[in-house]
Amino acid sequence: MKKYIKSLAAAITIFAILGFGQPEAQAATLTSGTVGSDVTYVQSILKKLGYFKTETTGYYGPITVNAVKQFQRDFGIETTGGVGPKTAQLLNEMEMMAHVVYGEARGESYQGQVAVAAVVLNRVDSNDFPDTVRDVVFQRNAFTAINDGQYYLQPNDIAYHAVKDALLGWDPSNSSLYYYNPRLATSQWIFTRTVTKQIGNHYFAY
Repeated sequence: MKKYIKSLAAAITIFAILGFGQPEAQAATLTSGTVGSDVTYVQSILKKLGYFKTETTGYYGPITVNAVKQFQRDFGIETTGGVGPKTAQLLNEMEMMAHVVYGEARGESYQGQVAVAAVVLNRVDSNDFPDTVRDVVFQRNAFTAINDGQYYLQPNDIAYHAVKDALLGWDPSNSSLYYYNPRLATSQWIFTRTVTKQIGNHYFAY
């Protein structure tokens, strides 16, 4: 796991406006006093993750600063309280992963949902898959939820917390790169993979 939307449009917007490659503090675009839809987007994700504990306002005040600082501390990002490139990137990646978890595994146990998130991270860390969360998620035919549209459903808080736990190091999949429901899988190739664990309806494999 080393390498590791409110709307997808909002996620893309906030990702694009930040200056990547600069120090977090210097490149911070969303800071105390900022107002607007980008602030609302950040607040909404932090709320789903359990950091922002009031209603979203679109105003970047002390409550938002403190929520961002705690998020940054938890994930080893420079604790500025502002949203710079690293914070924005991780928020966007967590948003994408939550859509995958909800679209693929919302009927599974919490452990099963964390395991699906872990598979995404394991693929990012594998030489056999793309190197970014976005490229792993949108790799052609990689996830059924992308193909059937369930990726675009709005994830619940459980999906976000599952992603958070996976990013913090919990991997119930035992380092698996694949998962499938044996009753629904149509690819014969997937049955050739070595199964590491069954969680609910999913077999996890490498």
